[in-house]
Amino acid sequence: MQFVRLVFPLRERKNPNDMFNGTLFALCITFDKPKPENAVTIAVSSRVLFRTEREQKVFEQKGVEEYLRYQIEHENEPFAPGPAFPFVKALETVNTRLRELYPQSEQLFDIVLVTYNHAHVGIRLINTINHHNLFIERFCMTGGSSPIGYLKAWHTNLYLSADAEKVREALAEGIAAATMFMPEKLTEVSESQLRVAFDGDAVLFSDESERIFKAHGLDKFFEHERENEDTLLDHGPLKGFLEALGKLQKKFYAKGQRLDCPIRTYLVTARSAASSGIRALKTLRAWGLEIDEALFLAGAPKGPMLEKIRPHIYFDDQMFHVEGAAEMGTIAAHVPYGVAQKCNTNQKTNMGK
Repeated sequence: MQFVRLVFPLRERKNPNDMFNGTLFALCITFDKPKPENAVTIAVSSRVLFRTEREQKVFEQKGVEEYLRYQIEHENEPFAPGPAFPFVKALETVNTRLRELYPQSEQLFDIVLVTYNHAHVGIRLINTINHHNLFIERFCMTGGSSPIGYLKAWHTNLYLSADAEKVREALAEGIAAATMFMPEKLTEVSESQLRVAFDGDAVLFSDESERIFKAHGLDKFFEHERENEDTLLDHGPLKGFLEALGKLQKKFYAKGQRLDCPIRTYLVTARSAASSGIRALKTLRAWGLEIDEALFLAGAPKGPMLEKIRPHIYFDDQMFHVEGAAEMGTIAAHVPYGVAQKCNTNQKTNMGK
């Protein structure tokens, strides 16, 4: 039998802009099943897992009390899938394959639903999860307070949210995180293989080389990369997530399923292969990480390549590339890290949160 544990940390309202007035409650729900010691924990906000634009407008236009009343009145109406939905379904597909090969293994994806919502909204979220046949046992409803402390307690490997500020807060705490957007059109993705694509600099790697390019131009960048070809790049904010994916991939390789692995990873970078690609590949090799496919585009647009790959999610530090991917129907996530953010802060995007 499984039992539900409820945790109610309390705090007084300090910020007048908090979503809920007065004393706030944070509700974390988990089941009496112990957390897998070696799980890959993916925390996903309700606003990217599901479509909640209508409810957000109610909150913004009518306030929190009308918002809660609306949610309760509609709690038997499931939310529609959001941008992170195909990614989460693919995680569950990988888990199914892992359990077939390793019935007793605790190395699985562990999905946590994180939301600023009051606990009253939990019933609608649970109904929605059951409607879509998702397997999500762990909830964290913070009642308007920051979820970052809970993410750290869960040793989160990746946090996906629509709130760019909370994503930056997570990155500052060393948690891999990205802001997700809903593109106007969606490309169909694989139902049998999880595909994850990464930009290189300021995502898998540090922004060291990007800083050279921004400060001194392309020629100096190429010169710097040639001179430092055998010097490893420092790690970027999503290196640990790629490492976690690699560990799960190796479990399939150990069973002779390298060619039938349900996880596939991609490096999609604006670097040129001949002049700056060697350093990136040597760094990955030294880290003991494998990328299934590497695309060095030498400055060409990434959108058309991503349209061919059809990843469940693509991570990039530059909004220009995120928007270009979204225009082609790719679910892209922004990693607000590194020197490129000085440009991003001046950009306006028409992609809704």
